[in-house]
Amino acid sequence: MARVDPVRLEIFKNLFHSVAEEMGAALRRAAFSPNIKERRDYSCAVFSAGRQVLAMGDHMPVHLGSMQMSVQAALAALELGRGDIALLNDPYAGGTHLPDLTLVMPVFTGGSPRHRGPRYFVANRAHHADVGGSQAGSMGLAREIFQEGLRIPPVKIQSAGRVARDILALLLSNVRTAGEREGDLTAQIASCRTGESRLAEILARYGSAEVATYERHLLDYSARMMGATLRVIPDGTFRGEDFLDDDGLGSGPLRIAVTIRIRGSRATVDFSGSSPQCSGSVNAVAAIAESAVFYVFRCLLDEQVPATAGLLRPVRVLAPEGTIVNARPPAAVAGGNVETSQRMVDALLRALARALPRRIPAASQGTMNNLTFGGSDPRHGGTPFAYYETISGGMGARPGLDGLNGIHTHMTNSLNTPVEALEHAYPVRVRRYSLRRNSGGAGRARGGDGVVRELELLTETQVGILSDRRKTRPYGLAGGRPGAAGRNTLIVRGRARTIPSKCTFYAAAGTVLRIETPGGGGWGIPEKRGRGKGKQRNRR
Repeated sequence: MARVDPVRLEIFKNLFHSVAEEMGAALRRAAFSPNIKERRDYSCAVFSAGRQVLAMGDHMPVHLGSMQMSVQAALAALELGRGDIALLNDPYAGGTHLPDLTLVMPVFTGGSPRHRGPRYFVANRAHHADVGGSQAGSMGLAREIFQEGLRIPPVKIQSAGRVARDILALLLSNVRTAGEREGDLTAQIASCRTGESRLAEILARYGSAEVATYERHLLDYSARMMGATLRVIPDGTFRGEDFLDDDGLGSGPLRIAVTIRIRGSRATVDFSGSSPQCSGSVNAVAAIAESAVFYVFRCLLDEQVPATAGLLRPVRVLAPEGTIVNARPPAAVAGGNVETSQRMVDALLRALARALPRRIPAASQGTMNNLTFGGSDPRHGGTPFAYYETISGGMGARPGLDGLNGIHTHMTNSLNTPVEALEHAYPVRVRRYSLRRNSGGAGRARGGDGVVRELELLTETQVGILSDRRKTRPYGLAGGRPGAAGRNTLIVRGRARTIPSKCTFYAAAGTVLRIETPGGGGWGIPEKRGRGKGKQRNRR
């Protein structure tokens, strides 16, 4: 094995990471929609010529762990030359759900592409606020994927440096907010070009041979670090399970089961025993299962370990086809990406808590509380609008530390849309946005509190809610109590009624929607008096 200079290893880790981060910054600044510009619902990554991820931005875990499959699907379907960019969103061809549009671009290093293949690939994924389908926001109830929006196999959105206008026209003709979609897609193209430029600079400075050497070292180092971490976990078989409330169409509760087998420096993660795929849209595809495993096992490592494809070399993932964690087409999948991914994490952490009881936190809110709405904006001559957001909740308590309040956790790493930006862009009024006091579970360390978000709709609006943990509650650990379940309420002419966790409806102007998000679970047996000493330092 060639000698590894640890200083050079750190340099190249930081260089590749900085490329992904700068790609993200370019995408965010150029984007049109609040969902990308304000909430940062996007991810960027750098891949080797062998299609293995070398670096990820500090973006969305549910995107990042699954993006490698999108790169592989694009390259299996298309021959990408210099200046080409592939576009896809098909969940059954490397995607996650239809609103996530993924771009893949090859990076060449000089010479003719006929004689030299790509040196790298850069990719980004952004959640578009609408990609067509039967409901505004493309995230509502559905029985099959065809109802959820425009399904795009790998195609060239850019060829030899020029945007494919026919492909763009086809896409924009099938969405509600064409101008915003074009702006966000153009920002993604600019992000890819930024990555291409920065990688060319790295190669010019360090030379192709040294860069290639340290690419391999980064992949190998990540694999060794994961193997070393697995060796610390006791050998054995550890099981966990949790449940989704329902699929919104009458089926539920839906079981997520996982068995983790640790043998020395290797692990097998098996989702056998999970519920069969269902009628509703909470089915996940295989890329999501792998993404959840990638995220959870990455959390066991020191944050300085590079997040490369090497991390999963010692880990085998088994997700039985035809189940809720690896559905077959044409199952609807919009919620699998956002809700089932969270419950996979909850089940994985519960299993690991049996092996590492002093390291694993209690369950966080376990839902992204997806809200979509759309209609015609009377302030701008009746132009169409469509909006999507996820809403924060309580973090699970950790051994010795309270959970945080009002924060996005686990498979999402997005932000809230500021009230000013939301009210400026859409015909809504934010009547309340506050912490949901005492919704975190009691314990020696207390779970974080959820939030209350209350919107008044100022025009007739189509609304979709895709949420969970309205029946089940985020579990506590080591004797801690569960967090409070969430609640969705519709207020019409002053009369309030609870509405389901997953639903779609039309609302008249003046209707108020209140979403109360779950709190995190507590950790440890609650003390008889107070919360214990020194437990308030993380409360907000």
